[in-house]
Amino acid sequence: AALHSRPSFHPTVASACQEQRTGTVGFKISKIIVVGDLSVGKTCLINRFCKDTFDKNYKATIGVDFEMERFHPPPSPLHPSLLPPRWDTAGQERFKCIASTYYRGAQAIVIVFDVNDVASLEHTRQWLADALKENDPSNVILFLVGSKKDLSTPAQYSLMEKDALKVAQEMQAEYWAVSSLTGENVREFFFRVAALTFESSVLAELERSSTRKIGDTVR
Repeated sequence: AALHSRPSFHPTVASACQEQRTGTVGFKISKIIVVGDLSVGKTCLINRFCKDTFDKNYKATIGVDFEMERFHPPPSPLHPSLLPPRWDTAGQERFKCIASTYYRGAQAIVIVFDVNDVASLEHTRQWLADALKENDPSNVILFLVGSKKDLSTPAQYSLMEKDALKVAQEMQAEYWAVSSLTGENVREFFFRVAALTFESSVLAELERSSTRKIGDTVR
């Protein structure tokens, strides 16, 4: 189960894409931040998608890591275009003051927890609260991601999933369960992030264009 609440693009965005409006549906860059407790798998998740690798030798992120990927324009939110820059922050408490400076200006916030660790799920609320201190809640897309699904039995995961879905609903976030080891849902998840941030950027550009036209008419 997952809270994938938008199966298709906003009609206005779909129309703009079909008409290929230059400047509106062209190159878009968005900022994504990935947060969560220490060792929940944030870096492994990003490395699986960006480099198609999985390192079993855990190394804690010191400060902030940065990655960027590029995609072609998507036909729907389930097929991505440009995957935005992603900032992977350290999970240690002592690095929070550093990481907070990188929270600003995010178009999407990805909060990661370990599906085998109830405490890490409980801590996602605080991670989100910290990230939202630096961003307008109405302007960011939220994703709750359960990692290390491969380490959980179906019965164990079923119980955790119920709690995770409740937290996701509370946050108004989409919920995804992934495995960086096997690659399960990793590609699909990042494609979804890319598509929804693309949609958000196009809607913002269309709104700005509409405002400019109204201003020109008034003058």
